[in-house]
Formats: sequence, structure tokens, C-alpha cells
Amino acid sequence: MIVKEVTNLLEEFAPLNYAESFDNVGLLIGDKNSTVTGILVTLDTLEIVVEEAIAKKCNLIVSFHPIVFNGLKKITGANYVERVVIKAIQHNIAIYSMHTALDNNQEGVNAKICDVLGLINTKILIPQKNTIKKLTTYAPLNAVEHIKNTLFKAGAGSIGNYSNCSFTTEGIGSFKANENANPVLGEIGKNHHEKEAQIHITYSKSKEEKVLNALFKNHPYEEVAYEITTLENKNQNIGMGMVGELKEPTTEKSFLNFVKKQMGADGIRHSKFLDQNISKVAVLGGSGAFAISAAKNSGAQIFITSDIKYHDFYQAENKIVIADIGHYETEQFTKNLLVDYLTKKIPNFAIHLSESITNPIKYL
Repeated sequence: MIVKEVTNLLEEFAPLNYAESFDNVGLLIGDKNSTVTGILVTLDTLEIVVEEAIAKKCNLIVSFHPIVFNGLKKITGANYVERVVIKAIQHNIAIYSMHTALDNNQEGVNAKICDVLGLINTKILIPQKNTIKKLTTYAPLNAVEHIKNTLFKAGAGSIGNYSNCSFTTEGIGSFKANENANPVLGEIGKNHHEKEAQIHITYSKSKEEKVLNALFKNHPYEEVAYEITTLENKNQNIGMGMVGELKEPTTEKSFLNFVKKQMGADGIRHSKFLDQNISKVAVLGGSGAFAISAAKNSGAQIFITSDIKYHDFYQAENKIVIADIGHYETEQFTKNLLVDYLTKKIPNFAIHLSESITNPIKYL
């Protein structure tokens, strides 16, 4: 396989256009057309991880966090980022990052936390906006069903638990072909009226290229009339964080002790207990202070996240328990998730789970 074939599989799972605008995702270092000898999956790409890749004969590192986040003006080896870039290039190792593209995946980072904590009836905590598109096109009546079916196959028409969703209205279309046209219907230079259907169908923005290719390939007209609209509707299947329920309610202290054990947390910082049983839990891997309001509004009794600052804890306001279990701890299982996914997609390929511990934080 070449690098591009592997990254295409990763982007099927976590499309890069679902990443946040501030992020730096995708292929950061390397040639997309290089042949892959092995894949090493890691949370962070540090020098020890590159050395591990060299030892395991892996020339593609799939990393959750991007090693290059801000622009590099110099690459002299003056800091750990520059040293990683230099070492990777010297050994022809490609580095690919997923970060918030995977954060926003319904089966990604936060789903894995929910799985580890045994949460059920889960849903997205903060659904992403501007990810649902609507295609409107016009077609002769005898071509409508074929066009809709090809659009469905390309991924359009899925709404929640329903697929093959569309809306069609009939009317009269008119057009006049000029001397350079090759019309399927009508004659050059003459006004033509045709019974047509107006087709409305929605799709996720990650499917746009496939949907439009299907439309152009299967529409009978030489010139395809179509419109694309970005909808304000929130996408319930894409977004940050998750909220779920415990199978059995438990006390706040008992639940946090359970979290500490399951997530391997050496210490948990939390706001004051509210003397209530925990039945509903919000989670967000990585830095989650921005989601405190959403966690409160979700009805959760506790919010599991990391990187909470002193004043952020005040936002609990006796409505929720905010628990900071550590950045690494919330995201550590991400690499297991990616290894499982890639192993299913390419079972006969060398895929390695990094053994390097990249957590920079230590506890006494």
C-alpha cells in the first residue's frame, strides 16, 4: 500500500473537514505516494516514537495530536518539534494527524471514553453546525429514480436512523439550446418545455465530492442544473463530547473512584460534591472547559474532561460536578481505537500500537 491509500481509509472514518478550523490535521510530513512498510499508531509523535517507528520498520506514523501545530519558520533542531520533523524526514517517515477530526466522530475519542466507563444511550454533547448540505436538482421524469438511487449509494439521503430520504415535486422545465450544445431533449435554437421533477436531498459535507460525481455521471442532461445549500440544522451524529447514562446509579465518590481505576488516573481534580447519585455523565476528551455549559444543559450530574483552570471550576455553580482527570488520561485509548479500525480494514498489514508513554505530566 502507499501512504495515500492508508490515509484515505482514515478519512473514511474521520473526514478531515470535520476538524475544527484552528486545527492542523492530515498528512503533515512525507510523500503521499510512498510505499508503506509498516504503520505505528500513537497519541503523540515525540522523538521516542520516531525511534520506535525506526526500530519496528514503520515508515508511517498515525498520530492523534499533530506534532506541527503552528507554522515553523526554522527547522534547526532547537526544540522537540523541530527534532521530530528532522528525524522523520531523515528516515523517510511520514506523519499523519487526526486530532479534532476524530474528536468530532460519533465513534471516535469520546465514544471510546463512554465505552471504557460503560455508558449507555450515548449521544453527541455539542453537535457540529454547518455540516449538513442540501442538494436541489432537476431531471426528466424518466430519470428521477435512477438519479436518486445513485445519490443514495454515494451517501446522500441519510437522516438519523433513516436512509434513502428525499423530496420530489413535479413541474415544467424550459430551456433553449444554442449552436454549441448537444441537447438530449429538444432542438437547437428552439424553446423546449419538459416535464421534470425537482429533487431535494441532504448529505453530510464529507460526502459532497462523491454525491456530485454521482449526480454528474448519472444525470442525462448535458448541462446539469443544481443548487447546494448549507443548512443551519445541527448534525446529531457529528460533534464534540458525548453524554450517556450509567446502567446503575452510584454515588459521586464511588463513580470517581471507578473513573480513576478505569482511566488509570493518578489524581482527579474536581468541584465540590453535590450529594446526589450519578446516573447521567458527560465526557469530553482533551481540554473541555468550553463545554461546561453544554454539560450542565445536558442534565448530566458529572462532567469528565481535562485542563480545567481554577476559575473554570466556579462554572459548576452547584449544578454539576466537574472532574479533571488529565489530558493524556482522557485520550489514551484513542490509539487502541485506531489500531482496531485499521486492523479490520487491512488485516494482513503491519500495524503496531505504540508502546511509548508520551504523557508529559507526572505525579508525586
